[in-house]
Amino acid sequence: MIYLIATLKIKPGSKETLKKLVAPCIEGTRKEPGNISYDLFESMTDENTLTFVERWETQEAVDNHFTEPHFLAWREAASEYFLDRKIEIITPQNVEEK
Repeated sequence: MIYLIATLKIKPGSKETLKKLVAPCIEGTRKEPGNISYDLFESMTDENTLTFVERWETQEAVDNHFTEPHFLAWREAASEYFLDRKIEIITPQNVEEK
């Protein structure tokens, strides 16, 4: 199993807009082959931080996710609201930061 943790720092006041923009991506991703779970969390200590916690069966499923139309649409629509992002990919063998 592969965990992907994506932490997004967002522009102040954009959280509700982003939650609306991401809803179709969440719905589509949960239907993708190889997806175990795909959840978005709001920080309890920083209102301008959102975190995706994803579980995938294989690296191939993760790679395919990044080419899905619903993911590409989300990334394009939301990118203007991102200040920073950190992605951690956790496998049984390794922890990788991007």
